[in-house]
Formats: sequence, C-alpha cells, structure tokens
Amino acid sequence: MWLAFAVLSAFFAGITAVLSKVVIKNVNSNLGTAIRTVIVFIFSWIMVFVAGAQNGVFTMGTKTPVFLILSGFATGASWLCYYKALQDGPASVVVPIDKLSILATVSFSYVVLKEKLTKKSFTGLILLICGTLLLLV
Repeated sequence: MWLAFAVLSAFFAGITAVLSKVVIKNVNSNLGTAIRTVIVFIFSWIMVFVAGAQNGVFTMGTKTPVFLILSGFATGASWLCYYKALQDGPASVVVPIDKLSILATVSFSYVVLKEKLTKKSFTGLILLICGTLLLLV
C-alpha cells in the first residue's frame, strides 16, 4: 500500500509544481507559501478527524513532538525556498533540482536511521543525480 501512496505523492507533487508556477507569477512567493500552508493545515486537520486520529496528540510521548517540530521547520524552509525558486526560474528546471533532496534523504537515513545503501540503490541514486544534471545542461 505504501507504494501506491508514494506514486500518488509524486503525481500530486507534479501537479503542485505546475499550479504553483501559474499562481506565483502574480503573488509574492512568501505570501503564496503562507496561503498554501493554511490550505494544507486545514486539509490535514480534516483528515485527522475523518480518520479519528485526534486523540493521538495526547499519546505521542516526548520525543515525537520534537521531531515533528523540526520536520515542520524543515518543511517550511523547503517550501519558502521552493516557491521563490519557482517564482524566478523555470518549473522544468526547479523541480528536478528540488528532487535532488534524495541526496539529503539517503544521507540522513543512513546516519540517523541506520538504513543500508545497497549497490543497487547506490547505482539508482547516481543515475537520478546524473539525470537531473543532464536536465540542467
């Protein structure tokens, strides 16, 4: 099931990039990010209540909120930079560069989560990097 959600995530991210590029031409990138964030906030809380997960706020322990807050800061910084890049640059170049976040993901998952990087995964990572760099040339 996780694979289906990953594919849907990629699909919606692709749509988001195009919609964002259309909108961000006429709006300050920070304002666009703020408005988008409010919509995400509302939609997220609706989904929490639909799933009946609201009581999880009181049972998550002490470590989880710290990582959620740090993740929120990272997401906010990412979105602000992404929107500014989309405002000034072509979406067809900004989006692939943004997807180079895979380097940070693989590095942090190796260091923090102790996930292994197989030869096959490493080869795929190199191919993704090379493909992204080819888009920039």
